[in-house]
Amino acid sequence: MADKDDIELEDDFLADEEADSSDAPVEVAKNNLTKRRVIDNLLEERRLKKQLADYDYDL
Repeated sequence: MADKDDIELEDDFLADEEADSSDAPVEVAKNNLTKRRVIDNLLEERRLKKQLADYDYDL
């Protein structure tokens, strides 16, 4: 019975390692997507500010 418990613990340990390794690329992709969205938002804000600065208010 003790051997069976040891095997279950080892299996759980391997399952935890596999879960950790598979989460890493997803987390990196999520971070990259978040960074990309931040950059896109900053560029859009800069573009809109430039349009406002160039706008002819005398129309």
